[in-house]
Amino acid sequence: MEHKYSTISAPATGDFRDRGSKFLAYAYPVSTIEAIKEKIQALKKEHPKAVHHCVAWRLGTDGTQYRANDDGEPSGSAGKPMLGQIDSLGLTNVLVVVVRYFGGTLLGVPGLINAYKTATAQALEAVPKTEKWIETMVEISFDYPVMGEVLYLLKQSEATIYRQDLQLFCLVTAGIPKVHCDTYVHKLSEIRGVNVKLVVPAAE
Repeated sequence: MEHKYSTISAPATGDFRDRGSKFLAYAYPVSTIEAIKEKIQALKKEHPKAVHHCVAWRLGTDGTQYRANDDGEPSGSAGKPMLGQIDSLGLTNVLVVVVRYFGGTLLGVPGLINAYKTATAQALEAVPKTEKWIETMVEISFDYPVMGEVLYLLKQSEATIYRQDLQLFCLVTAGIPKVHCDTYVHKLSEIRGVNVKLVVPAAE
């Protein structure tokens, strides 16, 4: 199914404890770097007394953008095993943050790897997976009178509308499933006064 990708359908949590330390995992479906930063900041505010906020994410329908951050834990003991759990399920557009409260006993690198891996697995297993179309982002500008035709074609193509400004002059940002994007871009372009522009994702 190269035209689709797998992600999680809703946020989820996991909770793993070892020798007094608490590892609270939070998994989120995300599609932008901005969303990732917002979620991490919100968790840091929610858990200000936690000693670590370790992060792993994979982004993009081809899964090429990713990060694994140990946040002060020994190198490779947190972010990498967390990312490994995301990858073992073949997921993308997923963020996992594991918040650690220290329990007074050092767990050692094998103990940490197990804790971060298990907490992440619990969160990811707690939520249904969903398959979504790999989309091509387009920006469509047109005059108000043809709005009905444009929106009808977008609905027919199973596009996701991310932004719309429907005034006298209209602007819509949408993701059209790649599998039939060319067909619908052509159909849209045939409507009088409609201009379709491919949107290139901004680099981080």
